[in-house]
Amino acid sequence: MGALAVLTAAGSGSRLGANLPKALVEVAGTPIVVRAAQGLAEAGCSGIVVTAPAQALSEFRALLTPHIPGYPEVKVIVVPGGVSRQASVAAGIAALTEVSAKESVAEDTVGGERRVVLVHDAARCLTPAEMIKRVITAVESGLNAVIPALPLSDTLKKVGASYDLSSGDGDSFSVQEVVDTVDRTSLAAVQTPQGFTLETLRQAHDYGTERAGDEAVSATDDAALVEALGKKVHVVLGDARAMKVTTPFDVQVAEIFCAQEE
Repeated sequence: MGALAVLTAAGSGSRLGANLPKALVEVAGTPIVVRAAQGLAEAGCSGIVVTAPAQALSEFRALLTPHIPGYPEVKVIVVPGGVSRQASVAAGIAALTEVSAKESVAEDTVGGERRVVLVHDAARCLTPAEMIKRVITAVESGLNAVIPALPLSDTLKKVGASYDLSSGDGDSFSVQEVVDTVDRTSLAAVQTPQGFTLETLRQAHDYGTERAGDEAVSATDDAALVEALGKKVHVVLGDARAMKVTTPFDVQVAEIFCAQEE
Protein backbone atom coordinates (compact mmCIF):
# COMPACT_ATOMS: atom_id res chain seq x y z
CA MET A 1 0.00 0.00 0.00
CA GLY A 2 1.62 3.24 -1.12
CA ALA A 3 1.32 6.57 0.64
CA LEU A 4 -1.12 9.19 -0.62
CA ALA A 5 -0.06 12.79 -1.18
CA VAL A 6 -1.53 16.27 -1.38
CA LEU A 7 0.68 18.41 -3.63
CA THR A 8 0.01 22.13 -3.19
CA ALA A 9 0.56 24.04 -6.43
CA ALA A 10 -1.90 26.94 -6.32
CA GLY A 11 0.66 29.74 -5.91
CA SER A 12 1.12 32.57 -8.40
CA GLY A 13 4.33 33.14 -10.29
CA SER A 14 4.64 36.82 -9.34
CA ARG A 15 7.93 36.50 -7.43
CA LEU A 16 9.35 34.45 -10.28
CA GLY A 17 8.42 37.23 -12.70
CA ALA A 18 6.30 34.76 -14.65
CA ASN A 19 2.96 35.31 -16.37
CA LEU A 20 1.77 31.85 -15.39
CA PRO A 21 1.29 29.93 -12.12
CA LYS A 22 4.55 29.23 -10.30
CA ALA A 23 4.16 25.46 -10.53
CA LEU A 24 4.05 25.65 -14.34
CA VAL A 25 7.40 27.44 -14.57
CA GLU A 26 10.04 25.11 -16.00
CA VAL A 27 13.25 24.03 -14.30
CA ALA A 28 15.68 22.52 -16.81
CA GLY A 29 12.86 22.01 -19.30
CA THR A 30 10.31 20.37 -16.98
CA PRO A 31 7.48 22.18 -15.14
CA ILE A 32 7.98 22.48 -11.40
CA VAL A 33 4.76 20.61 -10.59
CA VAL A 34 5.73 17.66 -12.81
CA ARG A 35 9.13 17.36 -11.12
CA ALA A 36 7.52 17.46 -7.68
CA ALA A 37 4.93 14.82 -8.60
CA GLN A 38 7.60 12.56 -10.11
CA GLY A 39 9.58 12.74 -6.87
CA LEU A 40 6.54 11.61 -4.88
CA ALA A 41 5.90 8.79 -7.34
CA GLU A 42 9.50 7.63 -7.21
CA ALA A 43 9.26 7.47 -3.41
CA GLY A 44 6.32 5.07 -3.69
CA CYS A 45 3.20 7.24 -3.51
CA SER A 46 0.24 5.48 -5.14
CA GLY A 47 -2.08 8.47 -5.48
CA ILE A 48 -1.59 12.24 -5.62
CA VAL A 49 -4.09 15.10 -5.33
CA VAL A 50 -2.72 18.31 -6.86
CA THR A 51 -4.29 21.61 -5.77
CA ALA A 52 -3.98 24.17 -8.56
CA PRO A 53 -5.20 27.69 -9.39
CA ALA A 54 -8.85 27.50 -10.45
CA GLN A 55 -8.16 29.41 -13.66
CA ALA A 56 -5.43 26.99 -14.75
CA LEU A 57 -6.96 23.58 -14.03
CA SER A 58 -6.93 22.53 -17.69
CA GLU A 59 -3.20 23.24 -18.04
CA PHE A 60 -2.35 21.25 -14.91
CA ARG A 61 -4.58 18.35 -15.94
CA ALA A 62 -2.99 18.21 -19.38
CA LEU A 63 0.41 17.74 -17.73
CA LEU A 64 -0.49 15.35 -14.92
CA THR A 65 -3.68 13.38 -15.50
CA PRO A 66 -4.60 10.65 -15.43
CA HIS A 67 -0.97 9.72 -14.75
CA ILE A 68 2.40 11.43 -14.23
CA PRO A 69 4.85 11.12 -17.14
CA GLY A 70 6.91 8.01 -16.49
CA TYR A 71 4.67 6.66 -13.72
CA PRO A 72 1.52 5.12 -15.25
CA GLU A 73 0.73 3.22 -12.04
CA VAL A 74 0.26 6.41 -9.97
CA LYS A 75 -3.19 7.98 -10.11
CA VAL A 76 -3.34 11.79 -10.12
CA ILE A 77 -6.22 14.23 -9.96
CA VAL A 78 -6.17 18.04 -10.01
CA VAL A 79 -8.59 20.07 -7.88
CA PRO A 80 -8.98 23.82 -7.31
CA GLY A 81 -6.87 25.22 -4.49
CA GLY A 82 -8.26 27.45 -1.76
CA VAL A 83 -7.66 31.07 -0.82
CA SER A 84 -4.87 30.01 1.55
CA ARG A 85 -2.40 27.15 1.76
CA GLN A 86 -4.39 25.66 4.64
CA ALA A 87 -7.58 25.78 2.57
CA SER A 88 -5.79 24.18 -0.37
CA VAL A 89 -4.57 21.29 1.76
CA ALA A 90 -8.08 20.82 3.16
CA ALA A 91 -9.41 20.61 -0.41
CA GLY A 92 -6.76 18.02 -1.20
CA ILE A 93 -7.65 15.92 1.84
CA ALA A 94 -11.31 15.96 0.82
CA ALA A 95 -10.37 14.60 -2.62
CA LEU A 96 -8.19 11.72 -1.42
CA THR A 97 -10.97 9.19 -2.05
CA GLU A 98 -10.58 9.86 -5.78
CA VAL A 99 -6.98 8.57 -5.87
CA SER A 100 -7.48 5.57 -3.60
CA ALA A 101 -10.08 2.92 -2.85
CA LYS A 102 -12.76 4.51 -0.68
CA GLU A 103 -12.30 1.97 2.09
CA SER A 104 -8.59 2.80 2.32
CA VAL A 105 -9.25 6.43 3.21
CA ALA A 106 -12.09 5.68 5.57
CA GLU A 107 -9.73 4.05 8.06
CA ASP A 108 -6.35 5.00 9.52
CA THR A 109 -4.99 1.51 8.82
CA VAL A 110 -5.50 -0.77 5.82
CA GLY A 111 -4.66 -4.46 6.05
CA GLY A 112 -2.74 -3.78 9.24
CA GLU A 113 -0.62 -1.05 7.60
CA ARG A 114 -0.81 2.64 8.55
CA ARG A 115 -2.37 4.95 5.97
CA VAL A 116 0.31 7.60 5.38
CA VAL A 117 -0.60 10.95 3.83
CA LEU A 118 2.08 13.41 2.71
CA VAL A 119 1.61 17.15 2.25
CA HIS A 120 4.16 18.57 -0.16
CA ASP A 121 4.87 21.98 -1.69
CA ALA A 122 5.31 21.79 -5.47
CA ALA A 123 7.90 24.56 -5.15
CA ARG A 124 10.22 22.00 -3.50
CA CYS A 125 10.39 20.22 -6.82
CA LEU A 126 13.84 18.65 -6.47
CA THR A 127 13.16 16.88 -3.19
CA PRO A 128 14.94 13.52 -3.51
CA ALA A 129 12.98 10.28 -3.18
CA GLU A 130 15.23 9.00 -0.42
CA MET A 131 14.25 11.93 1.81
CA ILE A 132 10.56 11.38 1.10
CA LYS A 133 10.98 7.70 1.97
CA ARG A 134 12.46 8.68 5.36
CA VAL A 135 9.28 10.58 6.17
CA ILE A 136 7.03 7.73 5.02
CA THR A 137 9.00 5.10 6.95
CA ALA A 138 8.92 7.16 10.15
CA VAL A 139 5.12 7.43 10.02
CA GLU A 140 4.77 3.74 9.17
CA SER A 141 6.92 2.94 12.21
CA GLY A 142 4.32 4.39 14.58
CA LEU A 143 4.78 8.19 14.62
CA ASN A 144 1.73 10.35 13.92
CA ALA A 145 3.42 13.43 12.43
CA VAL A 146 6.87 13.65 10.84
CA ILE A 147 8.62 16.59 9.18
CA PRO A 148 11.98 16.86 7.41
CA ALA A 149 14.30 19.63 8.52
CA LEU A 150 17.89 20.83 8.26
CA PRO A 151 20.10 22.26 11.02
CA LEU A 152 20.81 25.97 10.73
CA SER A 153 24.30 27.17 9.85
CA ASP A 154 23.76 30.94 9.89
CA THR A 155 23.98 33.07 13.03
CA LEU A 156 20.46 34.17 13.97
CA LYS A 157 19.59 37.61 15.35
CA LYS A 158 16.35 38.91 16.79
CA VAL A 159 15.81 42.45 15.51
CA GLY A 160 13.61 45.33 16.54
CA ALA A 161 11.70 48.05 14.73
CA SER A 162 13.14 49.43 11.51
CA TYR A 163 13.81 52.97 10.36
CA ASP A 164 15.06 54.46 7.10
CA LEU A 165 18.40 56.06 6.34
CA SER A 166 19.20 58.11 3.25
CA SER A 167 22.36 57.59 1.24
CA GLY A 168 24.32 60.35 -0.43
CA ASP A 169 22.82 59.63 -3.84
CA GLY A 170 19.26 60.10 -2.63
CA ASP A 171 18.37 56.45 -2.12
CA SER A 172 17.09 55.20 1.23
CA PHE A 173 17.47 51.87 2.98
CA SER A 174 16.10 50.22 6.08
CA VAL A 175 18.08 49.72 9.32
CA GLN A 176 17.13 47.57 12.32
CA GLU A 177 18.70 47.28 15.76
CA VAL A 178 19.76 43.86 17.01
CA VAL A 179 17.78 42.89 20.12
CA ASP A 180 19.32 39.50 20.82
CA THR A 181 21.37 36.64 19.37
CA VAL A 182 19.32 33.46 19.14
CA ASP A 183 20.72 30.06 20.10
CA ARG A 184 20.44 28.08 16.88
CA THR A 185 21.36 24.68 18.35
CA SER A 186 17.73 23.83 19.11
CA LEU A 187 16.34 25.27 15.86
CA ALA A 188 15.85 23.68 12.44
CA ALA A 189 14.68 24.82 9.00
CA VAL A 190 11.59 22.83 8.08
CA GLN A 191 10.92 21.43 4.60
CA THR A 192 8.30 19.24 2.92
CA PRO A 193 6.84 16.72 2.38
CA GLN A 194 5.41 16.46 5.86
CA GLY A 195 3.94 13.07 6.72
CA PHE A 196 0.96 12.16 8.89
CA THR A 197 -1.45 9.39 9.64
CA LEU A 198 -4.69 10.15 7.87
CA GLU A 199 -6.57 10.56 11.15
CA THR A 200 -3.99 12.98 12.56
CA LEU A 201 -4.06 15.17 9.46
CA ARG A 202 -7.86 15.26 9.36
CA GLN A 203 -8.10 16.12 13.05
CA ALA A 204 -5.53 18.89 12.67
CA HIS A 205 -7.34 20.52 9.75
CA ASP A 206 -10.74 20.16 11.40
CA TYR A 207 -9.30 21.93 14.44
CA GLY A 208 -7.72 24.60 12.24
CA THR A 209 -11.05 25.23 10.50
CA GLU A 210 -12.90 25.51 13.82
CA ARG A 211 -10.34 28.01 15.14
CA ALA A 212 -9.72 29.87 11.86
CA GLY A 213 -10.04 33.28 13.51
CA ASP A 214 -7.80 32.44 16.46
CA GLU A 215 -4.28 33.86 16.10
CA ALA A 216 -3.00 31.11 18.37
CA VAL A 217 -3.86 28.58 15.65
CA SER A 218 -2.42 30.60 12.77
CA ALA A 219 -0.27 28.01 10.99
CA THR A 220 2.23 28.25 8.16
CA ASP A 221 2.47 24.47 7.84
CA ASP A 222 0.43 21.39 8.68
CA ALA A 223 2.71 20.32 11.52
CA ALA A 224 1.82 23.54 13.36
CA LEU A 225 -1.84 22.51 13.30
CA VAL A 226 -0.88 19.15 14.80
CA GLU A 227 1.10 20.97 17.51
CA ALA A 228 -1.96 23.14 18.23
CA LEU A 229 -3.88 19.92 18.88
CA GLY A 230 -1.35 19.05 21.55
CA LYS A 231 0.10 16.12 19.60
CA LYS A 232 3.79 15.41 19.10
CA VAL A 233 5.63 16.13 15.85
CA HIS A 234 8.94 14.42 15.07
CA VAL A 235 11.80 15.48 12.80
CA VAL A 236 13.88 13.49 10.31
CA LEU A 237 16.86 14.80 8.37
CA GLY A 238 15.98 16.92 5.35
CA ASP A 239 18.03 17.59 2.23
CA ALA A 240 19.50 20.73 0.65
CA ARG A 241 17.92 19.73 -2.67
CA ALA A 242 14.49 20.19 -1.10
CA MET A 243 14.94 23.94 -1.45
CA LYS A 244 11.90 26.07 -2.22
CA VAL A 245 11.90 27.59 -5.72
CA THR A 246 10.30 31.03 -5.37
CA THR A 247 12.60 33.50 -7.18
CA PRO A 248 14.52 33.61 -10.49
CA PHE A 249 17.72 33.01 -8.51
CA ASP A 250 16.20 29.85 -7.02
CA VAL A 251 15.45 28.59 -10.54
CA GLN A 252 19.10 29.07 -11.49
CA VAL A 253 20.25 27.15 -8.40
CA ALA A 254 17.74 24.37 -9.09
CA GLU A 255 18.99 24.05 -12.66
CA ILE A 256 22.55 23.66 -11.35
CA PHE A 257 21.33 20.78 -9.17
CA CYS A 258 19.64 19.24 -12.22
CA ALA A 259 22.82 19.52 -14.28
CA GLN A 260 24.80 17.78 -11.54
CA GLU A 261 22.30 14.91 -11.48
CA GLU A 262 22.63 14.24 -15.22
